[in-house]
Formats: sequence, structure tokens, C-alpha cells
Amino acid sequence: MYEYLKGTVVSLSPASVVLESGDIGYFVHISLTTYSQLHGNDQVKLFLHQVIREDAHLLYGFADLAERELFRLLISVSGIGANTAILMLSSHRPEELQLAILNENLNLLKGIKGIGLKTAQRVILELKDKVGKNAVGESLFRIPANPVREEAVAALEMLGFNKKAVEKLVDQVLIEQPSIPVENLIKLALKSF
Repeated sequence: MYEYLKGTVVSLSPASVVLESGDIGYFVHISLTTYSQLHGNDQVKLFLHQVIREDAHLLYGFADLAERELFRLLISVSGIGANTAILMLSSHRPEELQLAILNENLNLLKGIKGIGLKTAQRVILELKDKVGKNAVGESLFRIPANPVREEAVAALEMLGFNKKAVEKLVDQVLIEQPSIPVENLIKLALKSF
């Protein structure tokens, strides 16, 4: 199994990259998230996942280990193959998918092409306890500290609302509207309770 590939970008599209390494050109499938991180770079390093089938040997590349780990978790779910997992990672950033699974956001998952209600439910059921944790139980995803989130959660908690429910709601709003002012975030949350 290949761990990573370092090389020169020969061609790059939103779905794939051809990397030249050691005078060999490797065709690697990528997500839009990885594409945006590779765009404009000549020398890159991709973490790989190899799929061997009867008719093909396929390489899937990721700009970071956290995205590859989420890809591997997604393909462990019955009914989700490598192409569907790449489509999911192209539709939403890994952090957004992680939050959707942790918060049981069926609508976000169902909104991805090829993911129906039953598949979305299966993803949540099978991955809720696994997503975002590595072998020692630490978070794989570093969700940056957001002062707007912290202030809104603290304010709503002081008003007597359940902290877990507040965090779940605030995270969902921030995924949809990342630059929302704190006062609007609090008003939206109050309307939802």
C-alpha cells in the first residue's frame, strides 16, 4: 500500500491530478477540497489510498491526513464506494461533514448527490462514534476557535438553554452562514428554541 506521493504537477483538474515522480506519471483522483489546496503549486505531496479492483488499480489523493481518514471512514459504510466518498468530500469540507455526522444533520447529508435518506442514516449510525477521533481518541479535525460561536453559546447558556443543544444549533448556523454577526446568531438561535 502506498502512503504518500511527492512530485511535480503535470496536469490538474477539480477531480484529478497527474503527478510526475521518478519519471512516472501517476493519475490520482482528488476531491475539490484537495484541488483548492493544490491549485497554484508545482511541487506537492498527496497522502494516498489505493483501491485494487479486478479491472483497475486506482489512487485517491488527499492534501492532509484528516481528509484521508474521513474518506476511509466513509468507504467503510455499506453502500458508499470510493467515488461517492470523493463526491461527499467535494460537496462539503471535511470539518462540515464531521459536524453533520456528529450533529445528526440528515438534511446536509441528503443534499449530496447520490446520498438518500437510508444512506445518510447509515452514515450517521455507523460513524457518529468514530468520526473525528484517531487511535488515541483525539480529534482529527482542528475546528478553529470562533469567538462568535463562543460568545453566542455563552449568552444562550446564561439564558438557561441546554449547552449541547445550543452548540449543535450554533454549529449548524455557522456552517450555513460563517460570517454571521453574534447578535444575529443569538436571535436566530432564540427563534429556533
